[in-house]
Amino acid sequence: MTRTDKPAGALQESHLPVQAKLAAAWASFMFLYIYVDYLALYKPGFLNDILAGAVHEFDTGPTFVALALTLMAIPILMILLSTTLSARVNRATNLVVATLYIPVTVYNVDGESWTYLYFYGFSIGLELLLLAFILRAAWTWPRAIRATADGGLAPARA
Repeated sequence: MTRTDKPAGALQESHLPVQAKLAAAWASFMFLYIYVDYLALYKPGFLNDILAGAVHEFDTGPTFVALALTLMAIPILMILLSTTLSARVNRATNLVVATLYIPVTVYNVDGESWTYLYFYGFSIGLELLLLAFILRAAWTWPRAIRATADGGLAPARA
């Protein structure tokens, strides 16, 4: 091992593809989504309500379970889709799904007691920040540069 007296230079920025950023954001969203649901189990009376067949005043029958699975499956699939779809479809899909999840995320605080304001405020705030990141990353997806007839460069058409 050698040592020099020269100071190290600035760290080199690593440029990740938009697809990787989107997949990472959806994975982060899912971790948060799952842990918020898990930690909610510790609220007094929550398990009793589940055992009685109700969650947020909804009956926990087949419709609720199917809807809950759908709400979880879509962001899970977005992790895969963000890395496999073509750029144009990927961008549109991320914009649509992230936009649709904003009201879903905000609705999760409906009917909660003020006692858990910090818990839900913080978790929903983080989820909204992740959705905003997804929207920004998809909206600002870089465009390809194409050569023009005169040898110049121009942005490629979408």
